[in-house]
Amino acid sequence: MNALEGLAALLLVAGSSFFLAGTVGLLRFPDALSRLHALTKADNVGLLLICSGLGVLAGSLQTAGMLLLVWLLAMLAATVSAHLIAGRALADDTPELPGEQDDTP
Repeated sequence: MNALEGLAALLLVAGSSFFLAGTVGLLRFPDALSRLHALTKADNVGLLLICSGLGVLAGSLQTAGMLLLVWLLAMLAATVSAHLIAGRALADDTPELPGEQDDTP
């Protein structure tokens, strides 16, 4: 294993850990806005690190550019969808996700 493969492996592991952290935040945080914050931030950084690792492994500038484009489009889609979900949660005046019950009296 050479230095580029080691760098790619490090980037892929770091990206996977960001995805795992986002998933834990999605499952553990109490309201929709906190969950959105954890998920969108961690997933965007995780996808960037994974695309960077794959770009290093590909060894082609064209492939790395396509992976960068994939990351940019995914970031745009995540931003728009998170904005729409947050707007709906605030409009309903209930930041909990559908199906959740508030047990406080």
